[in-house]
Amino acid sequence: MTATETLTLAEIEQLSYDALIAAGTSPENAAPLAKATAMTEADGVASHGLAYIPIYAEHVQCGKVDGHAKPILTLPKSSVVQVDAATGFAHSAIEVGFEQLIPAAKEQGVAVLAIKNSYNCGVLGVHTQRLAQAGLMGIGFTNAPASIAPTGGAKPVVGTNPFSISAPGPRGQAEVLIDQSASTIAKSEVMKHTREGKPVPEGWVLDAEGNPTTDPTAGLKGSMVPSGGYKGVGIALMVEMMAAAMSGATLGKDASPFSGTKGGPPKTGQFFIAIDPVATSGGAFEAQLATLTKAVRAQNGVRVPGDGRGTKRTQAAKEGVAVNVATLQKIRALL
Repeated sequence: MTATETLTLAEIEQLSYDALIAAGTSPENAAPLAKATAMTEADGVASHGLAYIPIYAEHVQCGKVDGHAKPILTLPKSSVVQVDAATGFAHSAIEVGFEQLIPAAKEQGVAVLAIKNSYNCGVLGVHTQRLAQAGLMGIGFTNAPASIAPTGGAKPVVGTNPFSISAPGPRGQAEVLIDQSASTIAKSEVMKHTREGKPVPEGWVLDAEGNPTTDPTAGLKGSMVPSGGYKGVGIALMVEMMAAAMSGATLGKDASPFSGTKGGPPKTGQFFIAIDPVATSGGAFEAQLATLTKAVRAQNGVRVPGDGRGTKRTQAAKEGVAVNVATLQKIRALL
């Protein structure tokens, strides 16, 4: 049985902040990343929470990400926000961008945020969730280093490329939170199996020749299986167009890996769309959404996307989060 230690969300945020500072990150960059890490743990996505702090620290120290970067914000149009992350953490660029995006969307009805020269933004739904909490429909895209081959091919061209949609609810939280990647499973799960020396289930990865394999190491040298076959490739291409082409960021096929220390900054991108649903629906959005989600939840054992995270979030706020002791030891060793 895995040994765990229960931490409050405040303790998770503080531990993350202290470790990032110790690794050479500025307070301005450490704060939003630490906050997002606590939110990620609260949502129950442990694979992208505290487990990533040692990786972030390593990448600051090797120069894959600039811990002291200062995001550069420009406003080319009244409803367009641009941020150059300057090879720093995506979280800092998103924080700077959201300060302009949210009021712009509320004033204009819709606004967009394009981020370039960025880095892994963690769980995308954490960010779109913030837009929903502000009363906006939040749509987000982020591209990643290539790991998915096009249909019929064997050489990766696009990344696992997640997209997320968060719809605001009546209680100041996301009523619906869709957050999914273009691959059958997150690449981090394959990496986890590699570290643990365990085979992966069939249908997760392909080897370098494009053949199915249960060997995670061979899969990491090959490609991820797209979710839904050609449909997953289509989703990955859509995200690549939005997060990289629309922002001017580096394409996944040219980006350095998010894992390891080689290759320098990946310089990938994110793209967010924030929409005022009251303006677009004439005030009918809340009732329509409530009717829709009620119809889904009315079926026995069925949940709306985001319900699971919402339940865990509420529980975490009251009871804290059980964190793997081995993960905590790695982080505390950084202090």
